[in-house]
Amino acid sequence: MSPESWKDQLSLVSSDDYRIMGRHRILNAVTKLSGLETDDGDGNNDSSGGAWVTKPKRIVVSNQLPIRAHRDISSNRWCFEFDNDSLYLQLKDGFPPETEVVYVGSLNADVLPSEQEDVSQLLLDKFQCVPTFLPSDLLSKYYHGFCKHYLWPIFHYLLPMTQAQGSLFDRSNWRAYTTVNKIFADKIFEVLNPDDDYVWIHDYHLMILPTFLRNRFHRIKLGIFLHSPFPSSEIYRTLPVRDEILKGFLNCDLVGFHTFDYARHFLSCCSRMLGLDYESKRGYIGLEYFGRTVSIKILPVGIHMGQIESIKASEETAEKVKGLRERFKGNTVMLGVDDLDMFKGISLKFWAMGQLLEQNAELRGKVVLVQITNPARSSGKDVQDVEKQINLIADEINAKFGRPGGYKPIVFVNGPVSTLDKVAYYAISECVVVNAVRDGMNLVPYKYTVTRQGSPVLDAALGFGEDDVRKSVIIVSEFIGCSPSLSGAIRVNPWNIDAVTDAMSSAMTMSDKEKNLRHQKHHKYISSHNVAYWARSYDQDLRRACKDHFNKRFWGVGFGLFFKVVALDPNFRKLCVETIVPAYKKTSSRLILLDYDGTMMDQDTLDKKPSDGLISLLNRLCDDPNNLVFIVSGRGKDPLSKWFDSCPNLGISAEHGYFTRWNSNAPWETSELPADLSWKKIAKPVMNHYMEATDGSFIEEKESAIVWHHQEADHSFGSWQAKELLDHLESVLTNEPVVVKRGQHIVEVKPQGVSKGKVVEHLIATMRNSKGKRPDFLLCIGDDRSDEDMFDSIVKHQDVSSIGLAEVFACTVGQKPSKAKYYLDDTPSVITMLEWLAAASDGSKHEQQQKQNKFTFQQPMGQCRNESIDL
Repeated sequence: MSPESWKDQLSLVSSDDYRIMGRHRILNAVTKLSGLETDDGDGNNDSSGGAWVTKPKRIVVSNQLPIRAHRDISSNRWCFEFDNDSLYLQLKDGFPPETEVVYVGSLNADVLPSEQEDVSQLLLDKFQCVPTFLPSDLLSKYYHGFCKHYLWPIFHYLLPMTQAQGSLFDRSNWRAYTTVNKIFADKIFEVLNPDDDYVWIHDYHLMILPTFLRNRFHRIKLGIFLHSPFPSSEIYRTLPVRDEILKGFLNCDLVGFHTFDYARHFLSCCSRMLGLDYESKRGYIGLEYFGRTVSIKILPVGIHMGQIESIKASEETAEKVKGLRERFKGNTVMLGVDDLDMFKGISLKFWAMGQLLEQNAELRGKVVLVQITNPARSSGKDVQDVEKQINLIADEINAKFGRPGGYKPIVFVNGPVSTLDKVAYYAISECVVVNAVRDGMNLVPYKYTVTRQGSPVLDAALGFGEDDVRKSVIIVSEFIGCSPSLSGAIRVNPWNIDAVTDAMSSAMTMSDKEKNLRHQKHHKYISSHNVAYWARSYDQDLRRACKDHFNKRFWGVGFGLFFKVVALDPNFRKLCVETIVPAYKKTSSRLILLDYDGTMMDQDTLDKKPSDGLISLLNRLCDDPNNLVFIVSGRGKDPLSKWFDSCPNLGISAEHGYFTRWNSNAPWETSELPADLSWKKIAKPVMNHYMEATDGSFIEEKESAIVWHHQEADHSFGSWQAKELLDHLESVLTNEPVVVKRGQHIVEVKPQGVSKGKVVEHLIATMRNSKGKRPDFLLCIGDDRSDEDMFDSIVKHQDVSSIGLAEVFACTVGQKPSKAKYYLDDTPSVITMLEWLAAASDGSKHEQQQKQNKFTFQQPMGQCRNESIDL
């Protein structure tokens, strides 16, 4: 779909001066509205009103609010309470003290339209929550149609090859996804102070929300954390809306992932599909995106230690534990806790359990696998198939290895199961098995480990003595997010049934000492890397990523879901004719320096030979006696001299200044640097090796330099090889008088001291020595990294007292970060601006001719009157 088709779903406001100072009022009172009540048990009513909150808020945005809602049958009133199991509620512990946190998300309840306004007010006043009420048909297409049945499988590496294997891409579901993200944006605007507040978006349900927010407020402080896996580029690139989603991420200041693998896949997608490369600076990974640095955060989420500790200290938990001990007396319990979906590997776990009993007859009647199954988050044939399959496998194993006394090797506990009940199961389990074939994070092993650390109440219920050691065993799939952080776990490939069986057998036979060592290692990490640590670390990095927002100017570019902002230096502005032409006219000693490729000639043009119109334009500029015009290029002197042979007064600086010619009749001057090029014998074989190993690359050999080009190679492989080649050349040429530089799709080796910056200094010095005066007008235009050397030289020497430059115009091509003060949009804009300067030179010559042609017109009949007539 074209970007324009989304215009009706976006508010295209491009000014940073437009502000919504949405200060919402937080009431201390527990407000009861007609037909509404809360379950907090706090009946205080404070009629003193509230205060306007002006401190920076944290706006936490998720698909669902951390709120439980139900309608009381007897009173027909809505009742609300915080969901203490919600990660989004728990993460507030990581924010600075007294930080105001506002939650935006859907409410897991069907609230009538007539009740929505009152419910919204209550949730805002009492819980600091802003609900997004979604119509049922829109919700179905957005959540069930696009999120759960399309995005979720793809992000877990399952491609919908046919309708039977998953939902195919449906444009109407994508529109619903877009609409819901826009609804979320509108709700955020109601409570957002864009100058101060921080917005933290969670998970794959809202991946294009950043585009809507950045479109409205260019300087918004914005982060997103993806709690699901991010697939490899080969999987992700199958999405028809891949660019829209990627650019949604890139409209954030900070993008968070649980593991490096997920971040690496995201960076690979940005590289392969958008041509963006990342850099690591002092431990921080960042993507440069139109002048903004999009930071990457890699940190697995933790658990809320206080919640587990309080449950462990509960007498109710102790009673549950006693009951479970009695129920499974004489059995060693292995535990699985999984959602009911196709990626949790429950059937693979059951097959491994059956194989364990098949191979180890002595374990029959002594080992039980308790499987707690949380309710499915969505409905559909895939969920029904999974449920049917695991029931069949469990029944088969129970029938084969079950015993008359009631022993069943696989025990199902169908959800929902409360956190308290799960803690009781954790406490009695010798081992936990997390066997998912793909999962974002999975905190079950964390909760299990903390529970197994025990408490006085639990110890009494379990019959632990003072000399009993703490022990736990974790069998974890290598394909889930928590696996890298659990270095003491038994890692398995869930598809390898034999390996899972062996892991289960090891867990049964492992010594208590070994179990204790693994347990202590895990507990030390989990207790220090809890949810507060995770949130605090993310919040700190988000603040760091946003600290320079008000030191830059932001420009909105693009429409719809392809919108982005360009961040520029406050002094960076477009070079206007109204600015440069008057300065050009009033000066008499001008130096004009022009790059060729990408500046005078479009990069995408295959025939790089200058057109007749360009030659004519350069001749008009060169014919002005007040001008010294130079082409400053990285190209060799032979093609440049051939192309510009018909410009007799044009100066050329070739190979970044190694060769210089003042006009077509002048000889080529060589840099004063030593002419030892023996280093080429070392560099060329190395570069030839990389050329042969990298399909699509080639070598360009100049008189003073050698360049390896990889623009025609695979983008990722070419970039990878360029980095390797750079390191290789720097190593072998470390004692040679050369510089190895990496540019846009190139790696170049050239003599030390050769750069376009030196060209600027040399030409200015020569003009001063030969003409006795410094240039009073300097125009320098270029488009790539090598031209930044010219701009840098100008910036360093722009002091009028040192060079005497009255008018300086350093100009880059394209709105991008640069040391230049000005920019022009593209090559046609450069040509147009030069046409204006040439016209000014033509006009100046015409004025001089007019002055020379003034004459006195004699009237006949001896009547004379002096009249000056301008011809």
